[in-house]
Amino acid sequence: MEVHVHGPGPATPFLRARDLFETGHDLDAPIHVHVRESPDERTWTAHPEDRHVLNISRQAATSAMARELALHEYAHMARHEQAHPSHTQSIEEVLFLALSGESVERRRVTQCYQIANHMKDIYADDITLRVGPTDKLVSFLESELAASVADRPKGDRHAPKSGRDGLRLTSTADPEMTAVNAAFALALVERHDLVDSDHRLYDLAHAAANDAPEVDVDAFKDRFVSLGPDPDESEYRRDLVDATQEYAVGRGNRAAD
Repeated sequence: MEVHVHGPGPATPFLRARDLFETGHDLDAPIHVHVRESPDERTWTAHPEDRHVLNISRQAATSAMARELALHEYAHMARHEQAHPSHTQSIEEVLFLALSGESVERRRVTQCYQIANHMKDIYADDITLRVGPTDKLVSFLESELAASVADRPKGDRHAPKSGRDGLRLTSTADPEMTAVNAAFALALVERHDLVDSDHRLYDLAHAAANDAPEVDVDAFKDRFVSLGPDPDESEYRRDLVDATQEYAVGRGNRAAD
């Protein structure tokens, strides 16, 4: 597996992630890691014809999670090379199938992309969690979920007296999206049996659910947990259409085909 690191950051986390990844998987195309100076640079990947590209901020590349972030992105690259439906399905097609004829807030439509990202992440982490350690990931999910639960608009009558955690999307977290993020976090740990039932993640998810009673956290968790390991294109499209409809208009289980 060929990894090239460019920019003002260490190569070690990316090479260590490569070593872990190679214990169970491989990539045909070379990986070019570009470390960016901007602390606001989000980690993202691209797949030109002859390579994979990983863009990451210097801040993330020098963090305690750098190796785990790289491992996660390598898993996305593997799913891309496999042409896995979760990584080839057009979200625009899904939005058309799911929301045609519906009146939906632009905010909700935008957030449907995050649901699609969660489903992609489930399949990427099915790889990641077979080859890498789990403790840092669980701590990261807990920390991020706590931050989003705490980061609600002031004056929210549902706000608890204290809190920290969630999968942060904006500087002020949207309670409905935080609830879906909580469902994703629970689904990931349950899918891979990473925590006990009394783990703090469950308390945080309960708080997130209380803040967004219109989102069925348990239903979304079950959707994510039950995603089949090797769906065909039609099956995956149907799953994503159902999840999109459930979030955007409160109605799932309509056929996509």
